[in-house]
Amino acid sequence: MVAGWFTEDGDGFRLLGTRCSACASVFFPREDVHCRNPGCPGGRLDEVPLSRRGRVWSYTDSRYRPPSPYVTDPELPWEPYALIAVELESERMVVLGQAVPGVTVADLTVGMEVEVVPGVLHEDAETTWTTWHWRPTGAMG
Repeated sequence: MVAGWFTEDGDGFRLLGTRCSACASVFFPREDVHCRNPGCPGGRLDEVPLSRRGRVWSYTDSRYRPPSPYVTDPELPWEPYALIAVELESERMVVLGQAVPGVTVADLTVGMEVEVVPGVLHEDAETTWTTWHWRPTGAMG
C-alpha cells in the first residue's frame, strides 16, 4: 500500500487526492508540495476523497510482465489483466487502474460505469500489498 493514496475508513474504500485551495484543481496521485496547474498562483493543498464511481474512458489488456518495481514472481506464469482509464466527472480527471480479477477487455465498453474497490497487488508470507481495482457496476452511460 502506498501511504496516503487511498483509505478504507468512513464510507468505504476511496482513492485520496489533493485539491488546491486557490484554483480548485484536483490531483491524483496526490500532490503535497505545490499546485501543478501552470496558471495557478499556488494555494494550500488539502486532502480530498475522490469519487467512488466513474465511467470507462479507455481500456487495454496487459499481456506482458512489467519491469521492476512491479512485484511479480518470475517462476509463475504471467496472468494478463485489463487496465482501465476511468473518468471521474466531478474531479475532471482520468485515473488508471486494473480491473478486478476475472474482468477482461471483452467485458468492458467505453462509457460503462465502474467503481473503485480494494485489490491485492502482491502478497507473500509476511505482507499483502494493497492497491485499487475498478469493478463494473452494470450501468451504462
